[in-house]
Amino acid sequence: MKTSRDDDEAHFWLNGYVNKQNCRIWSEANPQVYVKTLLHPEKLTVWCALWAGGIIGPYFFKKDEGHNVTVNGDRYRAMITNFFIPELNNHDVQELWFQQDGATCHTARATIDLWKDTFGDRLISRFGPVN
Repeated sequence: MKTSRDDDEAHFWLNGYVNKQNCRIWSEANPQVYVKTLLHPEKLTVWCALWAGGIIGPYFFKKDEGHNVTVNGDRYRAMITNFFIPELNNHDVQELWFQQDGATCHTARATIDLWKDTFGDRLISRFGPVN
């Protein structure tokens, strides 16, 4: 295996909220600050792919009207088809392996079939040829 690549999404809350499970803020002193947050604040989901040849992305998940949306299987596959594969075709990737996590939109049968069509047996994913 010469190269491998991985992709993932990150959420950016538009009200300034930081998910402390995924993001750490380092400080020399505890600021003792509490921030009230909405139950479901508006957020922007951003995707990118990292590989030995560089970065593909970012891709911002939005509706046609510009409104932010959550990622589901249909939106993820649309991003793959309309953004990622055309970008990937600009690079020499015949021996590239693709790896992703087990998020539901990543492992839907239709998504795995799309990845298999693109990468063949060079797919590392739940329900893929290599898991």
